[in-house]
Amino acid sequence: MSKFDNSFTDELRQRLSLVDVISRRVPLVKKGQNYWGCCPFHNEKTPSFSVNEDKGFYHCFGCGEHGDIISFTMKSQNINFVDAIKELADMAGIKMPEIKQKTKQQIEAEENYIKITDDAAKIYQDLLFSESGKHALEYIKNRGFTDEMIKKYRIGYAPKSNIISSKFNNIKIDKLTSTGLVRVGEFGPYDFFRDKLMFPIFNAHGQIVAFSGRSLDGSEPKYINTPDTELFHKRQTVFGFNFARDAIHRANRSIVVEGQIDAIQMQNHGFGETVAPLGTALTEDHIAILCKSNRNIVFCFDGDNAGQKAAVRACTLVLPFLRDTSDVKFAFVSGGKDPDEILKTHGESAMRKIIDNATPIIDFLWETINKNYLVNTPGGRAQAEKYMKDCISKINDKIFKNEIEQEYNNRKFNQWHKWKKQEYKPDIELPDVDIMTINLIKSIVQTYQELAEKYMDFFVSLNISFDENVQKTNLSLKDAEKFIISFKLQRYIKKLESDKQNLLNDALNGKDYDDQLLKEIDNKLTESHQKLELLLDMNK
Repeated sequence: MSKFDNSFTDELRQRLSLVDVISRRVPLVKKGQNYWGCCPFHNEKTPSFSVNEDKGFYHCFGCGEHGDIISFTMKSQNINFVDAIKELADMAGIKMPEIKQKTKQQIEAEENYIKITDDAAKIYQDLLFSESGKHALEYIKNRGFTDEMIKKYRIGYAPKSNIISSKFNNIKIDKLTSTGLVRVGEFGPYDFFRDKLMFPIFNAHGQIVAFSGRSLDGSEPKYINTPDTELFHKRQTVFGFNFARDAIHRANRSIVVEGQIDAIQMQNHGFGETVAPLGTALTEDHIAILCKSNRNIVFCFDGDNAGQKAAVRACTLVLPFLRDTSDVKFAFVSGGKDPDEILKTHGESAMRKIIDNATPIIDFLWETINKNYLVNTPGGRAQAEKYMKDCISKINDKIFKNEIEQEYNNRKFNQWHKWKKQEYKPDIELPDVDIMTINLIKSIVQTYQELAEKYMDFFVSLNISFDENVQKTNLSLKDAEKFIISFKLQRYIKKLESDKQNLLNDALNGKDYDDQLLKEIDNKLTESHQKLELLLDMNK
């Protein structure tokens, strides 16, 4: 019988939750690591039908029925294999491929691929402990890696020479290039990874399918990954998942951090359930893989602007996967640190405190909206409402969606529309603005709604709470707007001067600096001072 390419059926199993598919027809209750219900294939009163999400199969201890997500769809609906695949593809939102049988050559190519990557990992491992890899070994040990950790994760070193293309010169070049380890240039084959600390990338079955190489000389990018191949797709690969799978079940959650070193250190310091996306932003595919194992997720990001943006993106991606049993939270590591540094300087207890104090997704989304929209004005509230509705619409569980909507309606009534509002305390320090200026800005915002909406982004960036009522300003609309513009210019000039001083300090300390950037800052300073002088002249 002809069949689909295994990669497509594997993708269906990866993207779809067996529990979700079966629970559409069979009410399931979680007991231990499995889900239980009454078997749909024979009559019974006592549940004997077991579903194992992790292993991807169901089994009835009453009638003996056993299978996976595809066989369940076929048997429960009495349809053939092709129709079952079509239905599951529609659920997963992916396009149906042509039906084709995997050839003997394709099977052989996959086996060769895995053998090459595994043999390459052994070469890199040996080189890490050689003279040429001395600096790489020193680096990874300074990062707190023990010999046991290096062996477990099969970390190695790719030298500056073309070690792979020379060692595998008896293998056809197209087989080598298919793994992404070797490329062909004008002068022949050459290694893709050179002078890199090598982290093997494992698939869910524990096979090495790719590598991530870290630079050791401070050059950017810090990491380069194997390009996408037939067996490796970066957007669909969760780093460390093969090691974390059992821990995720034991801990009843997964933790997502930003980088592979963070993930490895977390796994080896009491947080075995930790994983990371691989050299790319978090994707829907990453979320699908994690939710198939467990829908309880703690996203742990750096506390800087990039980390905050990553968290907002993760929040919007995970919304369609939420269920009433989900427990999704967001934790932030502040002070310019990352989990690796926290573990080294403050230990496991400090990291556990950060994870335990993570913010639930419902509160995180609410705080995000209040930080990014001026909700004390009608226009700001309207924009916030649109964003909120868009987010809520992504939740697929209808009953749960209604509950979330009601929760936010209550918060809007109590916090946005009542005179006595809850005090909003930003989690970052207030800017260096004197109290008289703050009160004047509050007064302008509360007096002139059109200015509040026109300069909303600027007011939000000040991190000032506008809940407190102040006396109306005596400034006219025109003068109030001039004040805002001049205040913005002065703050912009102050930032430019600070950037310029930092560049000059780098130059004095013998560090490299961008001369062109310094010229651009000078030009912007001149232009900004001219605008400010013109504005001041208009006020005379």
